[in-house]
Amino acid sequence: MKFVIAIVKPNRVEDVREALSAVGVRGMTVTEAKGYGRQKGHTEIYRGAEYRIDFTPKAKIEVAVDDAELTPVLEAIRRSASTGKIGDGKIFVLELLETMRIRTGETGSSAL
Repeated sequence: MKFVIAIVKPNRVEDVREALSAVGVRGMTVTEAKGYGRQKGHTEIYRGAEYRIDFTPKAKIEVAVDDAELTPVLEAIRRSASTGKIGDGKIFVLELLETMRIRTGETGSSAL
């Protein structure tokens, strides 16, 4: 099993959700986050004063998938989150050692 973490633009979350549903993902967790990468933030002007915004809003999407589902999931996230501009985000894949459904006690892939 794999644990996929995707950091994407907040306005792309719904597109990613739809793409993941289309490839059979049954659940995901979304968290609001702030961060920066290569863009190192930006400046904005509010009421004539210039402000430096170091952290940009992001969304963190977490999905646990079976090994066989990994490639379609990664491609669905990449395709649906991409705008072709800097700041589109990143995808991280970690090994998932164990999963347990609390209600039933199911473990492994059947708990997903």
